[in-house]
Amino acid sequence: MAPVNPALLGLAENPSLPADLLDRLVLTADDELASTLAQRPDLSDEQVRALAARSESAAVALAYAGRLTAEDVDPAVQPLAALALLDEGRGLPQWARRLAVDPAVEHREKLADCPGLPADVARRLADDPEVRVVSALAYRASGLLAAELARHPHAEVRRLVAANEETPPELLHALLTGDGLPPARSCHVCDREAVPFVHAPDCPRDDCELLPGDACDGSHQSTVHATQWQALHNPATPPKAVAVFADHPSALLRELVAAREGLPSEVYERLAADPIPVVRAALAGNPSIDDALIRRMADDDGHDVRRSLAHHPRLPLDLLADLARSTKLGSPLLPRVEAATPTEVAALAPAADPTVRMLVALRRDLPDPIRDALACDPDAKVVKAIAPHPGLSEAQLMAVIDRHGPRVAAKAATNPDATPAVLERLSRQPASARKALRAIARHPRATLPALLACLADRDARSVAAGRPELPLDVVAGLVNDEAWGVAHAAAANPSLPVEVMRSLVA
Repeated sequence: MAPVNPALLGLAENPSLPADLLDRLVLTADDELASTLAQRPDLSDEQVRALAARSESAAVALAYAGRLTAEDVDPAVQPLAALALLDEGRGLPQWARRLAVDPAVEHREKLADCPGLPADVARRLADDPEVRVVSALAYRASGLLAAELARHPHAEVRRLVAANEETPPELLHALLTGDGLPPARSCHVCDREAVPFVHAPDCPRDDCELLPGDACDGSHQSTVHATQWQALHNPATPPKAVAVFADHPSALLRELVAAREGLPSEVYERLAADPIPVVRAALAGNPSIDDALIRRMADDDGHDVRRSLAHHPRLPLDLLADLARSTKLGSPLLPRVEAATPTEVAALAPAADPTVRMLVALRRDLPDPIRDALACDPDAKVVKAIAPHPGLSEAQLMAVIDRHGPRVAAKAATNPDATPAVLERLSRQPASARKALRAIARHPRATLPALLACLADRDARSVAAGRPELPLDVVAGLVNDEAWGVAHAAAANPSLPVEVMRSLVA
């Protein structure tokens, strides 16, 4: 089936679409158009029912949006819509009983993932012959059912029990160690291959569903490892059980232990000496490590260790300059800088290292004197960071553009207080600053000259095409643009002339 005309899809989103044209679109919509129309907030109840009848994907969207009720859906005709309502807790118990024996495995799998199933339905799904259905149930199960599924003969079901945050802590401990549980009899590897088997990373089979490294020698080792990974990732797993894995041969599992909060300090001390940098990097960002260990890890030159440490919420500020000099931090607002007190901010803002000043400039609540001083900074990366800060005047932004031009243009264009004059000035920047045009096209203060400049840029054109400030003839012409996004945005533009809308629906 050919894709729907992008202008027609845009029109389906247009808030100014006349009621009679909306009716026509609803009555003639294919699946793609119906799904788009289903997102409109102004649909009448009659239009909702008509769309749901035309397209099950639209019915699913409408069900999740709260626009369909149980009276609107027949599970025999639209089982996916019925499943959506069950997933939202607004379906009928008899639907669940019907769908629990549906011949389509994917329907039973979706049902198993729905919350609040009747006990008899959950019982039937727990006995389903398809492992994927039982696994979906295992991810939701709690109490006695979770305890039962933790002992399921298939290792994949146990893996999903280990991922379930409702699983009781003692069961998660058992799934980590295997203690107290009967051995699994099968896994997704030995279901498919004769054991022993190790799946090669360069497997040539197009229909192979195994992951690289999947293996089974009768002990279902790759699925057991995945189960342990899920349990260690699960916040409900007891810290005592997690700590045991600090010395596990698998670095992937030790990495999860290193990131886990609330473990004994001696566990973190052992992990700080781990030979694998990714484990130490996970430890460096852990809020539970103490100040002594933070300082020790500041000297660790392993890959990403210092970068992770820079994001530690309790990073001593005297380490910040050293980390900034030795590490490529990018330009995120670091948690410790974000939490800095006014006194600390005042001490950091005039730092000798421009990277430290840049990190401070990323805050958006700076006192006016500090903000203004950083706007005059000689280093472009500092000014680039401060350029979006609210409160900068037109004169300050113009001065920023004069001094640093394309290097700060894109950020300056995002400043909520940028005036029309500033935006027009930015729209005339050289080609190296064209990225600023996307921000200008979104800015509520952008003037017509600035928006027209945005239309000349390939990337900004699809944003600017949706702005209602454009002249009507310009909007009408963009509906036929060869770029999908431009035609779509123009057709969704509330300023699109009604006669153009009618020509699109004709």
